[in-house]
Amino acid sequence: MGDKLVGVVGLGIMGAAMAKNLITADFEVLGHDIRSDLLDAHEENGGRAVSSIAALTHCDVIITSLPSINSFHDVLDVLAYLSNEGLVVIDTSTLPIEEKVKGHETLNKAGKILLDCPVSGTGTQALTKDLVVLGSGDRNAFEQCTAVFEGFARLHRYLGEFGNGSKMKFVANHLVNVHNVAAAEAMVLGMRAGLDPKLIYDTIKDGAGNSRIFELRAPMMVAGEYDEASMKIDVWQKDLDIIGAFAESLDCPTPLFNAAVAPYRAAMDQGLEKKDTAAVCLVLEKAAGLKR
Repeated sequence: MGDKLVGVVGLGIMGAAMAKNLITADFEVLGHDIRSDLLDAHEENGGRAVSSIAALTHCDVIITSLPSINSFHDVLDVLAYLSNEGLVVIDTSTLPIEEKVKGHETLNKAGKILLDCPVSGTGTQALTKDLVVLGSGDRNAFEQCTAVFEGFARLHRYLGEFGNGSKMKFVANHLVNVHNVAAAEAMVLGMRAGLDPKLIYDTIKDGAGNSRIFELRAPMMVAGEYDEASMKIDVWQKDLDIIGAFAESLDCPTPLFNAAVAPYRAAMDQGLEKKDTAAVCLVLEKAAGLKR
């Protein structure tokens, strides 16, 4: 894997950002997506757009960033039949572990390797290469992909057997879920008490109550603008469902997680599904009778 050719399948918020950073790191990036506008954007960033997955035959490493179980299996079914010998697929999608295991078996039968490598970070962080790769699976294959990881992430961490990456992602997103709603609730509490939202942000980010999520999302809450989504609420709802089912399968109580799910569901009901997840602040503002 010495050459700097890599494929990326799925050029949404995360996939496009990873591809762009790989291009900046002097990789030749072949990108594929079913949406022509995303292919155009990839070419504008300096990548090569390909109209089919079959065009990725010469790639030793392919990154997948996919939104659903069906798209994941559809893509892997095609990758399994590519002629690439020793192909390593780095899957960064957030999906149920049992579905990832099925994908692992699909590629394994074809003599190819699937790594379970979800990433910790928002779309905004992905643009600035501020991602952490939560890697699991074949250790040798993981280590062979070091240059690729360094091309799009701040840190890559090997977590052991296949599936451990997803387990860690669920733990990380549990915290993101709670921290985001806590940030919104605190902002609304302060505003309801008559504090200026910018003053709240500037003060809290320098104190003990700060969190990475507060730093990332509170500026959007201050502005009350959620159109430039780094994570859309409808996509996040998919992640919440996966984590909730995972915790339930382990018979593990998650009272804070469960409580924090409610504002996102309310946001969906209020037509905010394409807004950034920070828009839970707007949901709580309405509940508090706050108008600004």
